[in-house]
Parts: sequence; C-alpha cells; structure tokens
Amino acid sequence: MTRLNSWIASANTAETPFPLNNLPYGVFSIAGGPRKLGVAIGDQIVDVAQMEDALPVDPAVLSDPRGWNGLMERGAEIWVAFRSALTEALFEGAVERPDALVPLAEAKMHMPFAVSEYTDFYAGRHHATNVGTMFRGPDNALPPNWLHIPIGYNGRASSVVVSGTDIRRPWGQLKGPNDEAPKWAPSQRFDIELEIGAIVGQSSDGPISVDQADANIFGYVLLNDWSARDIQAWEYQPLGPFQAKATATSISPWIVTKAALEPFRCATPVREKDLLPHLRDTGPMLYDIPLSVTLNGETICETNYNEMYYSSAQQLAHHTTSGCPMRVGDLLGAGTISGPKKANRGSLLELSWGGKEPLELANGDTRSFIEDGDTLTLHGAAQGDGYKIGFGDCTGTVLPALDTPFKG
Repeated sequence: MTRLNSWIASANTAETPFPLNNLPYGVFSIAGGPRKLGVAIGDQIVDVAQMEDALPVDPAVLSDPRGWNGLMERGAEIWVAFRSALTEALFEGAVERPDALVPLAEAKMHMPFAVSEYTDFYAGRHHATNVGTMFRGPDNALPPNWLHIPIGYNGRASSVVVSGTDIRRPWGQLKGPNDEAPKWAPSQRFDIELEIGAIVGQSSDGPISVDQADANIFGYVLLNDWSARDIQAWEYQPLGPFQAKATATSISPWIVTKAALEPFRCATPVREKDLLPHLRDTGPMLYDIPLSVTLNGETICETNYNEMYYSSAQQLAHHTTSGCPMRVGDLLGAGTISGPKKANRGSLLELSWGGKEPLELANGDTRSFIEDGDTLTLHGAAQGDGYKIGFGDCTGTVLPALDTPFKG
C-alpha cells in the first residue's frame, strides 16, 4: 500500500508518523480544558466530536469519559465502519473541516482508554535467553516450559500511565550478597523493558482460538514495563514478579489500530518445538515494526517487534484456556523485545549484562541501570511505501525516591 493523501497537508509527507493511513486514537485536552477523543493526522488532532455528523456511531461514543472503550465495545463491524468514514472525511478532495482540527503541539495527552486488567508476558526469546544465561548459565537459560507456552504474570492495571508521566523510583526489600539480611531501601537497579501492548477490544468468557483472539484485538501501543531488578531478584521465587513490577507501566498516547498495521504482518519464528493445537500459528500474526530506545536523547537500543516468539493473538488465546474471562480494555504486554545483537537488547539489564558491562554513553557517562533524572523514551514506527505508521513516543523521567515512614 502507498501513502493516502489528505486535505491536511502535514499528513502528506514521508516523515510524519501520522499519515491518513494511520489515524491512531487518543484522548487530549487543551489549556486545562475538558478531555476529548481525538485522532492524530499530520501535525493536527481531529476532535471527533466535531465531526459526529460524518461518523457512524452514537454521539455518546465520541464523548465517552473512559476514552475509546465505547467504540471498542461496539464490535469489529463498527470499528471498520468508523475508520472508513473517518478516512473518507479526511481524504484529499473531501470537504475540508478546519473547525475540527487542533494543533498537536498544543495538546496535553491523557490515557487513551480505561485499562480493565493488565497481563505482562515474557515472550521474547532473545530476552529470555539473555536473562536466563545471566542467572542459570547458557545450558539452562530457557525454562523447560518456555518453548511450549507464553509465560506471563498478572500486573496492576492501576499502575498503567500515559507517556509523559514522571516515574518515582520505588522503595523495596533488597537482599544483600551472601548471608546478609535483607534491607529496606530505594531500588538501585531500576530498569525499563521495551514492549508493545495489545488492547483487547471484545470480551470473551471462555477459551477462544488464535484466530478469534486476533480478531478481538483492537490495537496496539508502545509499552514500558518499568522494573526494579533488585526487588525482583529477592521476591520472584516461587510465585514470580510482584512489587518489582508494580511501580508503573507507561504506554504511548495513541492507539494504533490493528487495521493500520495490516500491511506489516509477518510470521513468527520457526518453531523449535511443535506448539499444541490451541497455540499453533494460523498465519502471519506478528508485525514488522522497527523499535528503539533513547536515554536522555541518545539511542541505546534498536530492535523490531518481529523478534517475538509468540504473537499477541497467541498470548490472548492461551490466557483464555482456563476459562478466564477477558474484558474490553484488557492490556497485554508482549514481553521485552530484544534481538540477536547487543545493540538490540531492550533492557538495561541486558545492555549492561547485569551491571558487569556498563553501557558507555556519548557524553562519557556510563549506565548499568537508570539514574535519577534520566529520561527513557521508546520509539516505534512501521515503514511503508512513502509513509510511516507511528505510535508517538512513550517517555518517562525517573524522579528520586520519596521519603518513607519505614526508613530505618
């Protein structure tokens, strides 16, 4: 597919992340005003409530205080009709509606949807192999179940925040070396995880197939699973991550719809072990999306979503196998997206190899883990023929730990 041109001139360049082909959904406000549903195009936001006469949905959907949950609840046929009508209204030659536009630079972005529940997975093979090698050696890097099922844990929906929200360094119980007693202190090994999050757009009350799971996904966001590695090292056995992952999870402000990503579908990797029927690949269910991470503006990682071992559809299908109900607005983190080379590693834990090989920055500084004041930003955009499908940055600045009544 080539770039579609719009009557909004800024959408008709190869560099904008928001051409007419994209039309991602967000929630914005201007100068402290009310929150509104908007669609990014070029350097503008379409205030969709101002175009309700051209859109095939109940006006209540366009003023839903939760964000885009109302449109998700209407189902896939409405998703298609809404996107088609919006594309037609913004297409080159259509009647221009400048009254519906707001400059993107003037907007404050908010959570684009209400998160019902949040599950994070561990589905990147390079990441799992790197972390396993650090702690168990290369011969036992992957646990026996890893090549058979997508492993995950249930996180805190309440901790999911939109890009631009400052992140406070967490306190926790840390274990010293050897037989030293644990201590109460701010995390010294605070980290990021470069991920993509899938948003469930349709409910299910029992097991569903991989194909149905794929159909139930509404769209995708960039996702940063902030992780306190020292808290995690002490707490994770025997039940897995808990407080180490409860500080915050940042997401990009724009939901890129599954429809916008269709031209970039690609296959999962060749399977080393045959998957059981409920997880088997039925077609290309990953996406070719180049990704990167910057630390204070310097690129420290470049990778691609196509490195994942399990797709979001496979993760969702597996999640339902016990009969676990899935709800509109559920968020599924893919797991850290690392590639085969050091420069492709999507966490500082990997980039510094557990702190043993500090990352050297261009200004002469080094990093093993995040320092107070550091700003970490995730970037992502699929590259088409003369256009990009971008997510908008997913960024957060780490603030010093607060005083705590438990100190000492």
